[in-house]
Formats: sequence, structure tokens, C-alpha cells
Amino acid sequence: MAVYTKVPEDALRSFLRQYDLGELRSCEGIEQGVENSNFHLFTTSGRYILTLFEKRVDEKDLPFFFAFKEHLAKAGIACPSAVDSRKGTAINVLCGRPAAIVTFLEGGDVKPANIAVSHCAQVGEAVARMHLAARNFPLTRVNSVGLDAWKSLASRTASHADDVEPGLARFIADELRFLEANWPRNLPRAAVHVDIFPDNVFFHEGQFAGIIDFYFAATDFLAYDLALVINAWCFDPENRFSEARYDALLNAYESLRPLTEEERANMTLLCRGAAMRILMTRLHDWVFHPPGAVVTPKDPAEYIEKLRFHQRGGTEVTALLEASE
Repeated sequence: MAVYTKVPEDALRSFLRQYDLGELRSCEGIEQGVENSNFHLFTTSGRYILTLFEKRVDEKDLPFFFAFKEHLAKAGIACPSAVDSRKGTAINVLCGRPAAIVTFLEGGDVKPANIAVSHCAQVGEAVARMHLAARNFPLTRVNSVGLDAWKSLASRTASHADDVEPGLARFIADELRFLEANWPRNLPRAAVHVDIFPDNVFFHEGQFAGIIDFYFAATDFLAYDLALVINAWCFDPENRFSEARYDALLNAYESLRPLTEEERANMTLLCRGAAMRILMTRLHDWVFHPPGAVVTPKDPAEYIEKLRFHQRGGTEVTALLEASE
């Protein structure tokens, strides 16, 4: 989450007249995140989240995102629900941007330095439950930050990449050639979140409370979604791979949805691709940070190191996968 578009109070009051949410009390920008403009919205009827969808989000994809959230909610997975206007529309317009209000999810995210094995186990279980629930979700969406997008972002950032780290542009180009030549084709797939980072998962009193921010969701490999989760949750703040976190996450996941042999065989490769995906979007946002945006871009260096770990074979990941068979 972040703030790119500032919302004048009079425009917000006019926008709220479309809803049965009472009168505006206050609206506070949320700096955390990088994708859309987000606000804590307080009205006389309660607390909500207001999101303005910025240029990276295609308006035609919004019905998929909201339908996926509602599908998961009906399956018992805690996530925010859209608040419809009096006309029954979840997506409206504010300050020239598509905008939506969703319910506020109790709890808060766990900071990377405070991630415990118990958090990873609960996340693993939640991801498996999401993957099982997604099997009968009827809508599909092409992953807009898949391999083709990584190549496009690499082209855009190539002239700046070596300013971040000498030789980075060549490093990225070589890895992209490898991924394109070796990316799997026929793994189990369904609608997936593809952004289950610690700041998108809420806990309350140490217990899993729900998942937010579905605005990258797409149809892709279930194991690729899991690889993104592994990269986000199974490394400590010094980028050291944690066997204890990984073991807890994978065991909890597989207690509900065991991986196939093909998924196991491709896990290190999928982790490389998952690291490349985050590296490229972070590098792009680091290089092209909008002036005046109330957002702190995330350093791509973290995912350069994670990618190198997996390039070395991700030996700890491979060994643990084999041991869990």
C-alpha cells in the first residue's frame, strides 16, 4: 500500500455520498507498500480501507480481483470484502482514478525481524487453503507480472541497473535467458495471490487473521505462488535462509495440499523466478520513483541476494523437499 494520489476532503465527501457509510470523520494515508494509493477511512459507521487504483492496475482486471476475494471469503478464508455503493457498484471513481472501499480487517502485520516459526506454519496452512479453494474459481486472468513483464522491466531499467550494483544489468539478462529456456509448462494452476508478503498478512494475538491486497492476483502455477511465499517468509533480516521457517511452512502447507513430484522437482527453479519477479518490480520502482509520492520504494538488493542463493542450487530448499517426501 502507498499514497500516490492525494484526495481533497471535499472530493472525498462527495464520493462518500454514493454509499451508506455515514459522514466522514477522517482519512489517513497509508505509506506502507508500493502499488496503489491507500487510506484508512473513518466514518460515523466505522473504519474502512479506501483504495485508488493507480496506473499499473488495469481497470478491466478489478472485477477479477474482487470476485476472487469474495470466492475465498465464502470458502472461509479471511480477507476484506468490498463495500458496494447504493447502486450496487464496488468500483467507482475518485480523483480520476478507479476507487473502492473495503472492510477493515482486524489485526496487523508482523515485522520481518519478528517473524517466528509459528507465523510461517500458519501462513503455510492459509496458502494451502487458498489454493484448494481456488480450484473451482471460474474466472481467469493472465499474470501481468509474469516472465514477459520481467523482460520488459529489464529493458526499461537496463541503463540504470549498474548504478544499483555493478554488473547487475548483465546478471539480470543472463538469468532471464535461463528462466525463459527452463520455465515449466504443465504444473497445477489456478487463481493465486502472488503477493503474500508479511505486510499483506494480518495476525491478531499471534493467530492468523487474514490476507489483504489481492491486486496482483492471477491464474498461475500454485507452486509458483508458494515459491513467492518461501522467498518472502523463509529468510531472516540478514537474508539467511531459515530451515526452521521453511520446514514449518512447507509441512503446514503439505498437510492440506501435498506437492506433486513435478512441483517438487521444479521448486528451486520456481524460487529463482519468484526472486526475479520481485527483483524486477523493486528495481523499476527504485529507479523510477515518482517525485512527491508518499511511499518508500523497497531496496532491490534483498532479492538480488535471494536470487543468488537459489542460483547456487537452493541446496537447503532441495534437501528439505527431499527429506519431506
